[in-house]
Amino acid sequence: MNQQHPVADPRAFKANAHRVLADATLRQSFRGAMDYLTDKRAAQFPDRPAFERLRALGENIRKHALARLPELLEQLEKQLAANGITVHWAEDAAQANQIFLDIARRHDANRMVKGKSMVSEEIELNHRMAEHGIACVETDMGEYILQLDGDRPSHIIMPAIHKTKADVSRIFAEHLPHEPYTEDVNELIAIGRRALRDEFRNAKIGVSGVNFMVAQTGSLVLVENEGNGRLATTVPEVHIAITGIEKVVERLDHVPPLFTLLTRSATGQAVTTYLNIISGPRRAKEKDGPKEVHLILLDNGRTQAYREANFRATLQCIRCGACMNHCPVYARVGGLSYGTTYPGPIGSIISPHLMNLAETRDLPTASSLCGACGEVCPVGIPIPNLLMRLREASRHAEPAARQQQQLKGQGAARSWSEVFAWRMWRVIYSRPRLYRTFAWAASRLRRFTPSRQAGWTQSRSPLRPAPRSLREQLSKRARVRG
Repeated sequence: MNQQHPVADPRAFKANAHRVLADATLRQSFRGAMDYLTDKRAAQFPDRPAFERLRALGENIRKHALARLPELLEQLEKQLAANGITVHWAEDAAQANQIFLDIARRHDANRMVKGKSMVSEEIELNHRMAEHGIACVETDMGEYILQLDGDRPSHIIMPAIHKTKADVSRIFAEHLPHEPYTEDVNELIAIGRRALRDEFRNAKIGVSGVNFMVAQTGSLVLVENEGNGRLATTVPEVHIAITGIEKVVERLDHVPPLFTLLTRSATGQAVTTYLNIISGPRRAKEKDGPKEVHLILLDNGRTQAYREANFRATLQCIRCGACMNHCPVYARVGGLSYGTTYPGPIGSIISPHLMNLAETRDLPTASSLCGACGEVCPVGIPIPNLLMRLREASRHAEPAARQQQQLKGQGAARSWSEVFAWRMWRVIYSRPRLYRTFAWAASRLRRFTPSRQAGWTQSRSPLRPAPRSLREQLSKRARVRG
């Protein structure tokens, strides 16, 4: 398999996609994995009406939380503080990383163990801590494999889905030479676990993501399958959780429906192996658990999506990855091609807010608009509609009166050649005489039609006028019959 990693830059999406499309082995591997996941999900939702009822409930829970987001975040902070959890607010990645660094320095920590967290990938926590001599070790097996190989996650739920067992065997042989070479999957997992066991014991700080935050009880809910998340949040003396501000729900009884939708949509499981609910640090007379718990609430562009009613539904996402598994584009180009933390359909609608539309303008167009992502979304996000809105926003800037509210980079894909072409089209097609003259000239001069026609011929054959227009052919037929 081609081991050249695609560039981590959304502006390189098209180049990355072409590179992956030329790799037949990788394409076959991805196609098989996506088919497997979609089949497992379908088996968990055999009753379509029942699924629709559950999805409507999940969608309403998320919409209810977003409608009261400022209020619920204040309630959450108050309840977390009452439970002994320290809350930090970070406007962007730089602030979030500084909070991590300050806590690490306060505890003289040079090592962190991290459970799976896409938000920590979003802020590039591992790289930023390494700049200050602090090792941040991934403990999710997929993330650990990628960290050893210097690679990036290609899927929200299964980050190393683009790796084969032969790839993993090679990676372990290179980085864990004291272990015997094997291509047996069970033995590879055992090797990884042995390598990570001491990391939990030696690290002073454990890092995790958060799936849901409960405002009413001040609880952090984590969903996982491997148990590494439970170790990372209980063995080290300090636990730092990081998540986006949108993950809050109002009540604890709002979690089970979302939990059911998440696990079944993500991996096709009725339940995951571990459901962790963290409500505070170690209490008096308790023998285990962290002595300190911190929560970092990250904005990083989320309030931009929240502020615009047209884009607020983006924040309903529960990060199940079902839209990726069913997307024909993602299944062919893979997650690394997108060059962003969140790939696939959900990444195409959320990355413009986390980064800006100028850098990610190709991502909303990376869709056939088949609607599969919207059909399978467990919380009813209208992904195809949002993709269309972003396509429009990339070409049209807001009026001056709304400049401060527009999406960063809005209008970046605006092309004056395209604007000129459409204006000419409007002029020609609104004047019958001019239109007939143009059609006559185009048919007679068709041999001079250029072979390259801007963006049209990037993936299509060039447009070429017919030898005679339809009007001329019908007129000729009428004369012959007459």
